Amino acid sequence: MAVDTNHQAFSSEPSIVLFDPEEDFPLPMFIAMDPPKHDVQRKTVSPIVAPNHLAQLEPIIRERAVGLLDSVPRGEVFNWVDKISIELTTQMLATLFDFPWEDRRKLTRWSDVATAAPGQGVVESDEQRREELMECLSYFMNLWQQRASEPPRADLISMLAHGESTKNMPPQEFLGNLVLLIVGGNDTTRNSITGSVYALSKFPEQFAKLRANPALIPSLVSETIRWQTPLAYMRRTAMQDIELGGKLIREGDKVVMWYVSGNRDDEVIANPNDFDIERENVRRHLSFGFGIHRCVGNRLGEMQLRIVWEEILKRFDKIEVIAEPKRVYSSFVKGYESLPVKIHA
Repeated sequence: MAVDTNHQAFSSEPSIVLFDPEEDFPLPMFIAMDPPKHDVQRKTVSPIVAPNHLAQLEPIIRERAVGLLDSVPRGEVFNWVDKISIELTTQMLATLFDFPWEDRRKLTRWSDVATAAPGQGVVESDEQRREELMECLSYFMNLWQQRASEPPRADLISMLAHGESTKNMPPQEFLGNLVLLIVGGNDTTRNSITGSVYALSKFPEQFAKLRANPALIPSLVSETIRWQTPLAYMRRTAMQDIELGGKLIREGDKVVMWYVSGNRDDEVIANPNDFDIERENVRRHLSFGFGIHRCVGNRLGEMQLRIVWEEILKRFDKIEVIAEPKRVYSSFVKGYESLPVKIHA
């Protein structure tokens, strides 16, 4: 928290992941910028998650959650990640971008490509990653040109195309911000939805509590986001010599904030490895970050998770997890490729 709230001493440039950008393929994005540029770019897209817009999105999310949950097979094994978590968050992302509906799974693919380690099943090489990200840029440039020629609308591409601080962005910066919005709007909520099902299977007494008292759903949401920690860390670069936790950090040192470790800090959080939906101070977690880079879409993510569980409890007595999940190969994204489950109506 000390690092995250001190952006003067700890810079987000040039990167918020462990490695610096490739010199010949930079992807500037506002999460990896400092003020003032960070502030104006973030402000351009933040209306998408303003309270009045979230209120408009809620019935849309609920209708889709209902449709997806009603469509899953009963009494047979299926992959929860693909059928529910990916599909719901990808539909939401397509809505935020006003992206062609029939192509929405491209967003899922680009999200996976952007964060994947080469040779681990998603992309084979850095060259393949670049090629696919350039396809992403090309696709979005067409949408950008359409939106720029039309009156401003309430979707992310139109906001960027008409925003004073973003309408003249160079292509690589547009791509960088697209990657940020795609991963931020997709991976995090996707893995929280899956993580909640997995957590409740490991702590069945918590599921019993939830069934007995659905008013605990908002608490379940916060506890899931802590326990899961969808993004494991963020990095900063020290701008000056500074003491931190009794250690001297030198100017230029890279500093990593392990949110996933902080969320298991037993000096602050009692029994942190337990999943406890009646935990005191349940909203006190690190998963959204702090300060100027606090997650811009945190309320939208929480709302999606809340609605999913409101609708699950109306339908299913149990979601039986059949086997341990297959996890995403990443130090940054704490996610799931598959979670085999069986629904008992």
